[in-house]
This record gives sequence, structure tokens and C-alpha cells, in this order.
Amino acid sequence: MKKKIVAFGEPLLRLSTHLGERLFQTDQLTMHYGGAEANVSAALSSFGYDVYFVGKVPNNPLGQAYERHLHSFGVNTDYLLKGGERLGTYYLETGVGERSAQVTYDRKASSFAQLSTDEINFEEILQGAELFHVSGITPALSPDLQELTLQGLKVAKELGVKTSFDFNYRAKLWTLEEASRGIQPFLPYVDICSCGELDALNLLGIEEADKHLDHSGKLSFYYKKITEKYPNMKYLFSTFREVISASHNTLQGNFFVNGELYQSRVHNIDQIVDRVGGGDAFASGIIFGILEGNDPQQIVNFGTAASALKHTVHGDCNVFSEEDIKAFAENASGKIVR
Repeated sequence: MKKKIVAFGEPLLRLSTHLGERLFQTDQLTMHYGGAEANVSAALSSFGYDVYFVGKVPNNPLGQAYERHLHSFGVNTDYLLKGGERLGTYYLETGVGERSAQVTYDRKASSFAQLSTDEINFEEILQGAELFHVSGITPALSPDLQELTLQGLKVAKELGVKTSFDFNYRAKLWTLEEASRGIQPFLPYVDICSCGELDALNLLGIEEADKHLDHSGKLSFYYKKITEKYPNMKYLFSTFREVISASHNTLQGNFFVNGELYQSRVHNIDQIVDRVGGGDAFASGIIFGILEGNDPQQIVNFGTAASALKHTVHGDCNVFSEEDIKAFAENASGKIVR
């Protein structure tokens, strides 16, 4: 029987400029459907889980298209509500060379942002689930969504469901102070957590690590401090990314369990096609490894390989199977698979 996974988040439409065009000058945009939790849902469904996405879309052609997008990845939409006036949207000005990508949000008063606490029944939705996943983007959108996020995590723990939380701080949605206050009530209910060094410093108030430690040593220090504060957190993960240019990054995965930090090899990702969703691909790969009971080194290798592959395709979702990712993780970069 397939393991049931539930994810809760905002359905989003992305409109992207073509390479070499600024948003204010373009007359053509490319559409993709996504959203952090939906991207994780799509990947985990592709890995063979029974995934349910909880959200809300308008009852119009865009909402219908979004539901169709989820179905194309095998994601169950029984708990995708219909109503409200609009689908949350954001514009991506594609980066090139030394010019970074820029995001402009147009998601205020979206159907999901106006979701009220009485529209979701987590006691029903989480019955029989193995995992509940949410990110810090969702509570940033409204007080009701902060309350719903907390409700979901609490109910999950009451039902014995594993919980996964990705800090996913977005400075354009709330300040560091607002995020710190908003996120910390969730953390006693979190088993699996995606957070990095800046989250530890700026959102959790962990003291700064010894400056003589290397990057990995500092991250280990922060993770040990976090697990001392929140012993319920069994797994922590993040990536080290070096941005050489908008189209050339290096990426290394980090996975912390039982007081030990495990790291992947460094992936040299040249000629990036689309970076959006890379973090969600990493998160889904890590969650997959945890649910399958893989050893820590396998888990971080798989998650980082999933993220590296996501950078090579357009769209927000990882379109690679478990077998694709394992083959990529085990073979040399760029090698022809015959």
C-alpha cells in the first residue's frame, strides 16, 4: 500500500521573461504552475507516494488548469478547494550572467491567501497519513494561514504523523522579525526541517559560531544548537550554493541526523536552464530518503542529485524519476547513458 502524504500551500502561477529581457520591456511571458509545497507534492508523487495537495484555487480556467497540472503528476486534489477570485501569481525576470533573477509578486487577495480557518479540517485530511509537509511561505500570507499551519502541525502530531517544515523565508512577504515570531510556535511540532545558517542566526536567534570554523563546522554548530532547543527535530537539511553567475552555480547538500553532518559531493551546475524549484526538489529527495529508511549518505546524495537535475529543465517541478536521479547520482556528470 502506498504511503499517504499531505502537503499544504499556495497554488501559484509563474510568468517568466525570456532570457535577456527585462520585465518592463517584454511583450511575451512563459507560464508555469508551481508553488513550494505543490512542487514537493509533484516530486513525491513521481516517487510513488499517494500525495494529497491541500490548497484553494479560483473556479475559473486558471484554477482548472492548475488542478490539471497537479493531476499530470498524479497528485490527488480531493482537498483542493474552489472559490475566491484569483490564482496567486508572480513574475520572474530571468537572470543572466552577473545580473540576478528578480521576483515580483502579484498574490495579494488570492483565493488561497483569503482561506479561512473553518474551511480546512485537518483531522479528516490527515487520517492515515505518513507525512504532513508545509513551508514558511504559507504562514507569511495571512494570520488565518498562520493559525491553519499550526493547526495542521498539531493535528499531525496528535495522529502520529511525521511533519516536515521548510523555513523558505521570503523577504518580500514578511520581515525577519515577523517571520521569527510567526515560525517559532511551529517548531516544537516539526520532525524534519529545512533550514540553514542564516535561518539559525536571523530567525532562531542562535549565537554566532566561532569564526575560525569552516563552513561545514559552522553549520554543524548551528544544527546542534537547534536540536538542543528543539529535540523533536530528528532531521535537518540545507544546501551550500556558490553563485558564480545566474547560469553557473555549485551546489552541495547537507543532512544532519543523530548529531552528525553528512554532505554530498559538490555539483558544478553550468548552463542552468531554470533554478526555480531547485530547493523543493532537494527537499523532496531528502524526504523520500527518510521515508524509505535509507542511510544518511544515500539520502543527501539523492536529494542533491535531484536538485541538480531540476536545474536542467524548465518549470517549477522536478520531472525526473527515482531511477533517473539514482543513475545521475552514480554516474559522472555529462556522461552518455547507453
